[in-house]
Amino acid sequence: MINLFNAHIDCLSVHRVGNKSRSEAIFLSETPYALSDELTPLLKEYFFKPFREKEENYYQFAHDVDLDYNDMYNYASEVFNNPGAAHEVSKKITKHLFEQSNHPHIKNGEVYVLYLTNLTVDNNPVDAIGIFKSEIKTDFLLVDEEGTNLEMKLQQGINLNKLDKGCLIFNYKKEEGYKILTIDHNRYDARYWLEHFLSVDVFQDENFMTKKYMQFVKDFAKDVVLPAEDKKEEVMFMNRSVNYFAKNDEFEETAFLNEVLDNPDLIPEFKNYKVEKAPKYSIEDVTNFPIANAAVTDARKKIKNVINLDTNIQIKLDFVNADSAEKFVEKGWDEEKQMYYYLVYFNKEQKS
Repeated sequence: MINLFNAHIDCLSVHRVGNKSRSEAIFLSETPYALSDELTPLLKEYFFKPFREKEENYYQFAHDVDLDYNDMYNYASEVFNNPGAAHEVSKKITKHLFEQSNHPHIKNGEVYVLYLTNLTVDNNPVDAIGIFKSEIKTDFLLVDEEGTNLEMKLQQGINLNKLDKGCLIFNYKKEEGYKILTIDHNRYDARYWLEHFLSVDVFQDENFMTKKYMQFVKDFAKDVVLPAEDKKEEVMFMNRSVNYFAKNDEFEETAFLNEVLDNPDLIPEFKNYKVEKAPKYSIEDVTNFPIANAAVTDARKKIKNVINLDTNIQIKLDFVNADSAEKFVEKGWDEEKQMYYYLVYFNKEQKS
């Protein structure tokens, strides 16, 4: 989890990069930009808002041989080791971005490199480097008084409601390649920002593992449990799965299977499904990992606990009180009507 509320911009550098394949130039500002009290809150909202709205999927710098060969990892380390050099390093970062701007569809634009303090990641106070690029210009009207009339002039500028590209590099988990958040709203070349410029891989921490494994379990419920059992059992299997993640600090696969699968015949089905599907979720060799509570909370919100019937009736099962559905809901078959039914036991109706 990140907290950007008290983040302070210690240094802001503004440069411009063109498209190298079109022989467009690069422009590097000689000195950092002097922020005003009026502009600071607008820029902070422009830079940070997309990260508050986006699900936190972390990345880390990577290299096939060694992290020391990753240019951006070295630039980030240079800034964190000597914050006073942030502006000079921002020029190296912008040059590096310019060298990757070879695809004919890559747009020119302004590059903003920030040195930030007073942030928190996973409840740890850290500093960070922000790198942002604005590419799309928006038309707007400037209305001025000229003599006895108001005149309209068409101009172009940056839309502060939409950031095109950006990343936050946190001074945290350096040995793994730092924790990084990134966005890219212009996907004309999906490899340009993530692979060529940043050279990152997904940060496989407990948050990542919890999310991926729970998504895998959700798909297993849909693809295997539902066809083998019924909708109620699919929902209850997911209910038991979420409760396992919610009440444990560590995930252990054997204990998980024994606790959540009522039908022992589905255990080998689960293992076969994992062998087949695991690469999709990056959990090939995963049987144990620390559980991230925040990821469990997010996953619980996305799991549907409703049985939709073709008679336009819905049955909603309570994920908080999981035993209720097990004890008080039964499924059966009516020979006379040739229809399935659900029998629900209760003492009295609750007031809304």
